[in-house]
Amino acid sequence: MIFAKSDIGKARELNQDYYYISKETDEPKIYILADGMGGYKGGEIASKLATDSVRKYIENNFDSTPKEKEEILKLINSAVEYANMVVYEKSKEIPELEGMGTTIEICLIYNNKAYIGHIGDSRIYRIRKEVIRKLTKDHSYVQKLVEDKKITREEAKSHPKKNMLTRALGCTPYVEPDLRARNFEKGDVFIICSDGLTNMVDEKRIYELVKNDITTATDNLIKEANDAGGYDNITVIIIS
Repeated sequence: MIFAKSDIGKARELNQDYYYISKETDEPKIYILADGMGGYKGGEIASKLATDSVRKYIENNFDSTPKEKEEILKLINSAVEYANMVVYEKSKEIPELEGMGTTIEICLIYNNKAYIGHIGDSRIYRIRKEVIRKLTKDHSYVQKLVEDKKITREEAKSHPKKNMLTRALGCTPYVEPDLRARNFEKGDVFIICSDGLTNMVDEKRIYELVKNDITTATDNLIKEANDAGGYDNITVIIIS
């Protein structure tokens, strides 16, 4: 089962989030979420361009890729490199788009494995049995402060620079995604979401709403993020 929804939130004039979900019959299954940034329409353009570029690259090259873990992860890496080049070159063509970029979350599911590519501070979680676990690490200034033990995780939640990214797609000529493969077992639930959700709703509450009723979870998560202020676009994909 797949559930997906995107919402503009309460504070933004444009929805700069963009997502793609495979059809039930597709093989492999590809799920992508991008949260764009940049003035004019930069963020909106970057997130769509990146999503479309990654999807097309994987679809065009999957059949010829050996079906071993390292080779599939290499394919995702190449798809990100290609998308980065597309977004970066577009930002150089049009002066108003200079500096645009996007986060990117890729989850490719094949043969009971989830292959993940990640850049930025959107997130992928997995719920297995009674535990929610974050499978990605935020590429953000605040995450670095936490790792360096300069601030606590609690302080990070309200830090004034928590939206400052240390890595994004399309802002530089080269970018390196985090890559990993995880088993996708019976009963597992994957949640892919933009920071418009995670800045407003904590991990424990995300878990509760998904476990309570997976069929209404996307609506309920977005409602909760909006009730808490809705300061950003909110996008949620749930894969069960």
